[in-house]
Amino acid sequence: MSQTSLKQKKKNEPGMRYSKESLDADKRKDPDKNGARLSTQGSQELPVPNTDSRGYIVRNQWSRTSRSPSTGAPSVDEPRSRNTVVKQAPNSSATSRTSSASPSQHETSPPPPSSEKPSLQQTPQTRPNTQLDSQPPTPPEHEPSSKRTSKMYGGSEPWTLRDTREPRDLQLRDYAHSCDSRELIPKPARDYPRPSPTEWKPYVQRRLQYGTSMETDQECLSEIQQQRQQQLEEDEIDEAYWTSVSMLYEKIPSCARPRPPKPKHAITIAVSSRALFNMVDDRKIYEEEGLEKYMEYQLTNENVILTPGPAFRFVKALQHVNSRLRDLYPEEQDLFDIVLMTNNHAQVGVRLINSVNHYGLLIDRFCLTGGKSPIGYLKAYLTNLYLSADSEKVQEAIKEGIASATMFAGAKDMAYCDTQLRVAFDGDAVLFSDESEHIAKDHGLDKFFQHETLFENKPLAQGPLKSFLEDLGKLQKKFYAKDERLLCPIRTYLVTARSAASSGARVLKTLRRWGLEIDEALFLAGAPKGPILVKIRPHIFFDDQMFHIESAQKFGTITAHVPYGIAQKRN
Repeated sequence: MSQTSLKQKKKNEPGMRYSKESLDADKRKDPDKNGARLSTQGSQELPVPNTDSRGYIVRNQWSRTSRSPSTGAPSVDEPRSRNTVVKQAPNSSATSRTSSASPSQHETSPPPPSSEKPSLQQTPQTRPNTQLDSQPPTPPEHEPSSKRTSKMYGGSEPWTLRDTREPRDLQLRDYAHSCDSRELIPKPARDYPRPSPTEWKPYVQRRLQYGTSMETDQECLSEIQQQRQQQLEEDEIDEAYWTSVSMLYEKIPSCARPRPPKPKHAITIAVSSRALFNMVDDRKIYEEEGLEKYMEYQLTNENVILTPGPAFRFVKALQHVNSRLRDLYPEEQDLFDIVLMTNNHAQVGVRLINSVNHYGLLIDRFCLTGGKSPIGYLKAYLTNLYLSADSEKVQEAIKEGIASATMFAGAKDMAYCDTQLRVAFDGDAVLFSDESEHIAKDHGLDKFFQHETLFENKPLAQGPLKSFLEDLGKLQKKFYAKDERLLCPIRTYLVTARSAASSGARVLKTLRRWGLEIDEALFLAGAPKGPILVKIRPHIFFDDQMFHIESAQKFGTITAHVPYGIAQKRN
């Protein structure tokens, strides 16, 4: 016997003893169902495969077997003895073939208890030739496996592991090579029409030449192309339309509307709707038929343009002054700001807006109080002058300390200057206080003349319109600074019943003390003012006496009554 056989025999002695004992026990239990028959030559002792209590061979869970169930791993005893034949029961052979087919089902159960502990390193089991019976095999029951069991009873010969790993490595290498070869297969390239560098087209036109990445139906493609073509046509029509519109607007002359000045810098002139427009007939409907009929009438006639009222020419002259100031001072804020202040309902506002735009009036601020008195809004609008056709509201405004006057139209049509604002003032109870009026009414004209001569150097107290005269003088100085004194668009007049010799000196010295300049001073000494006003043709004439107002009206002068002082209220 060779040395290799002796070494192998010593290694296999524990396994052989265990195998013989288990086989003898199985034979005693069931002599007809022997697990295996051993046929040996000579005195060699061959290892018997491990079997469980039912006769199934216990195989290593982690043994490296080939993929084919017909071939197994190389046997350990094959080079030593080729005459060994192991015969197993049909069920056992089917079980081993089934377990070797799928590695996931290689599960083992621990051997029956024995007095001797098996060594951790055992001889690898051989795969004997089996004979299949005609009956189908019975599969073993599923038993949980553990890593510890597989380690204890699995083969651990290094040369066996090396031999069994090589086919696995070769398979992995072949699989990786096949994957790389698949990736290196060239994909068919898509041919797109490419325009030459000199024939660039917009994206909207170029995108129609290229197909989509998805294989779409020809009908869908035709519908998409039709939609795109329709969209292109609509875009061209829109572009042509807006081109024509822009050309049309370029031909229209510029009519830029200047922005209104800031209220804190502007000279605010509040005008009522009845002072700006002629609304005598509308007022009769309101007084005779009531508010509802008045509202219905205004809504029905909101597209009917109102005719100019007594303050209309005055407002137009104020806008001319603003235009001249903007020419000299483009960033000027000290301008006239006209506010439409009325107690009309908001529904009437549409007709007022239509009328204002029709005449080209630059009125941007409206105040429609809906029947409530607008006096409470005058201070909120920083009003410098309030003109209305309602004498009661004017008296309320004067009591609030706001310069106010009641407007009256002239009885005749009179031509007015369109390039110059002309404003005429009475003296006492208008520009000045009613101090002298008290002396004249109580003590007569002689005492009045003596009083004025005695207090010639004492300035008179200011009247309700003194602040408005200051505003006009401030704007005049802006034109004087540009050397346009003779071309100034503002001209002021003092038209008084005083006598220049007896009481005129105190008036002029008072104006000088205030720092105000009057362009023209007319002392009439009690004569009628109407004929003089016809020559002046002022846009507005302020007076506190109603008989002077009526006299000026007869000659066609637009007047404004200031209800201030003794006995100056209209009856």
